[in-house]
Amino acid sequence: MPKNIMDYKSTLNIHCILVFDFGLSRIGIATANTVSSSASALKTISATNGNPNWKNLDNIILEWEPDLLVLGLPYNRDGSESAMITRMRKFGEKLSARYEIRVEKIDEYYSSKEAKELLIDSRKKGIRTRRIYKEDVDSIAAKIIAERWLEKFNSLKR
Repeated sequence: MPKNIMDYKSTLNIHCILVFDFGLSRIGIATANTVSSSASALKTISATNGNPNWKNLDNIILEWEPDLLVLGLPYNRDGSESAMITRMRKFGEKLSARYEIRVEKIDEYYSSKEAKELLIDSRKKGIRTRRIYKEDVDSIAAKIIAERWLEKFNSLKR
């Protein structure tokens, strides 16, 4: 996320964003739009030891043509880095090199837990009738990360 107004100016032409909730066996993906200030869960793709099905991801990038990629990083409650951060940063570097699109990182603290709670609540209320799958949690976690990024982006516009 931009730290000052000069960095903010570099985000002015960003409209379509793809957001990733990285995992070793699955990667949740969401979309965000700065014009409508909205985020939506897109899908979850499989990964093997943190390496996604690149062909699947290539197709998503081609379809959405994002201006920016955002990767959630899991910091611990005390702000220290979790054990997964090194792997996630490497994934971010691969994304940037492969697609030549800037990758920003944002704290994803408890996004998966929050996603699971939202899905359980939807079931209890009868809004969601089908079973909750791990893939659902991952894509909703990516949406939560996208909403957090949009909040920071919008706060810089004020």
